[in-house]
Amino acid sequence: MSKYVLILGGLVSNIGKGTTAAALGRVFKNRGVSVTMQRFDQYLNIDPGTMSPYQHGEVFVTDDGSETSLNIGHYERFLDISMGKNNSITSGKIYSNVINNERLGKYLGSTVQVVPHVTNEIKNTMEMLNTEDNEIVIVEIGGTISDVESGVYYRAIREFINEKGKENVFLIQMDLLPFMPVTRESKIESIQSSVEMLNKFGLFPDAVICRTIKNLKLATDTKKRIATRCFLKGPEYVIQNPDVDTVYEVPVNLKKEGLDEIILNQFGLSYPESDLNSWAFMVENFKGNYPEVRICVVGKYTRVPNAYLSIEEAIKHASTYNQVKPKIEFIDAEDIVEYGPEKLLRGAKGIIVPSGWGKKGFEGMLLSIRYARERKIPFLGIDFGMQLAVIEFARNVLGYATANSIEIDPNTDYPVIDSMVDKKRLIGLNSPMRAGAFDCEIKQNTNIAKLYGNNIVSERHRHKFEFNNKYIEKYELNGMVVIGTNPESGLVEIVECRNHPFFFGTSFIPQFKSRPNRPHPIFLGFINATKSVR
Repeated sequence: MSKYVLILGGLVSNIGKGTTAAALGRVFKNRGVSVTMQRFDQYLNIDPGTMSPYQHGEVFVTDDGSETSLNIGHYERFLDISMGKNNSITSGKIYSNVINNERLGKYLGSTVQVVPHVTNEIKNTMEMLNTEDNEIVIVEIGGTISDVESGVYYRAIREFINEKGKENVFLIQMDLLPFMPVTRESKIESIQSSVEMLNKFGLFPDAVICRTIKNLKLATDTKKRIATRCFLKGPEYVIQNPDVDTVYEVPVNLKKEGLDEIILNQFGLSYPESDLNSWAFMVENFKGNYPEVRICVVGKYTRVPNAYLSIEEAIKHASTYNQVKPKIEFIDAEDIVEYGPEKLLRGAKGIIVPSGWGKKGFEGMLLSIRYARERKIPFLGIDFGMQLAVIEFARNVLGYATANSIEIDPNTDYPVIDSMVDKKRLIGLNSPMRAGAFDCEIKQNTNIAKLYGNNIVSERHRHKFEFNNKYIEKYELNGMVVIGTNPESGLVEIVECRNHPFFFGTSFIPQFKSRPNRPHPIFLGFINATKSVR
C-alpha cells in the first residue's frame, strides 16, 4: 500500500508548493524510494487546455497527451519521470465524473451530494496512484485555505486520513512566514491563523513549512513557538524553506532540514541517507559565474512570467551545461511590429519563437524569424514557431507572397501549413489536435541526429496544423530541408535552413523533456551555437 504525503496551502498563494513538493520527491528518489506526484487544482475547467496562459501560465503536455498544470512540469523536471492524466486533476474533472456517474445510474437512485459523492470521488482519484510501484505518493492541493473551493478537499482529506490511518498519511501545511526588517523578527501570527483555520476542518498538520526570505536563519526559539502554537511534536517539525538563487537548490535545503527523515520515521520506513552530492554539484554549476548570452523569446504571452516556464528552464539547463549565463528577454511580438526587430533584437545571441495560436503577434514573429535567418543568428522555432518559419521562408525565399497557414488565412493560395487531417488519421488521431508523444525519425548524419545520438526519438506535441508535404520538394531545392518526420504518417517534425549556423523548427515541443541534470539535445545545440555569435 502506498504512503501519502499531502501538502496544503496556507493564506498566501503562489509561494511554491509545487516546487517544494517536487523537491521533496527528489530527496526521496535519491534515497531509493519509489515516488510519484499528484496535483489537484480547484478550478472547474476540465483541464487548462482551453485557458489563456494569462490565467495560469503555460499548459504542460504529458506523453499521453494530457494538458496539465505547469506544476506537472516541476514534478517531471525534479523527479525525471513521466507524468500522465492521473497526476493532474481539476475540480472540473471531479465534478464531471460525479455527474457522468449519476447519468449512468451508478449511484443507484441516491440523491447526489457533495458528501459523500464528491468527497468519495476525490479520495478515489488519490487512490488511482496507490500501486506497488509507488511507495510514496506526494499530493499537492492547489489554492489557499481561504478559498471557498477548498472545503470539499479538506473534508475529503479528513475522511482519507481516517480510512488510511495516521501512520500512512503525513500532512503538511505550507505558508509564508513574514519578516519585519524594522524589528528584525519573524512574525508567526499568520502561520498560526492558517493552521487554526485548518484545525476547524478536523485537520492537524504533522509539519509546517515556512517560506522565508533569502539568507534568513530561523531561530530555534521561533521554531519552538510555531510548534507549540500549531500543535506539532517539536521544533524539528517546523521546516524552513527560504528564497533561493535557483529552484533546484530546494531539495538540498529540505534535506538539511531533515523533512524526509521525519516523514519516513512516521511511515515506519527505513532507507539509506539521501546522496545529494551530485545534485548539489549541479546546483553550484547553475550559480556559476559564466559569460552572459542574450536570448530573446518572441511570443504572444510574454507579459506573464510563467507562460513560457518550460522554455526558460530548458534554456537554463542547456546554458549551465555550456557554461554560459543566459540573459533571457521575453519580447511581445506586437512590439516587434511597432518598434522593428532591429531595435528590439539587436545584440541577441539567439532567438526563439515558441508555441501559440491565432493571429495575435503573427507579423511580429515573422519579422523576428526573417531577422534571425538573414543575420545568421541562431534560431529555434517551436510548434507555431516552426510553422511561422515555414511561412516566412515561403514568402521571402520561395516568392509565395501570400503563403500562410489555413489557421490564419483559410483561403490562402499557398497553404504551406495545413490541417493534414488524413495524415493524422494514419496515427490514430480522432481529434484535430496532435497531442502527446509521437516518434520522430531523423535523417542520419545530420547535426540534430548527432545531438540526440540517435535517429529515432519520441517528442511531445500540442498543435492542430502541419507542414504541407506537397511543398517539400520546392523548399528543399531552395535551402530549407526536412530532416525529421513521423515514421507512420510522414508528417514533418523538423526543418532546417542550410547555410545557417543554427536554424531549426520543430513541430514538437522539446522543452517539456528537458531536465536540469539532462538538458534537451536541441537546446544544447542552440545554446552552443549562441557562443559563436559576435
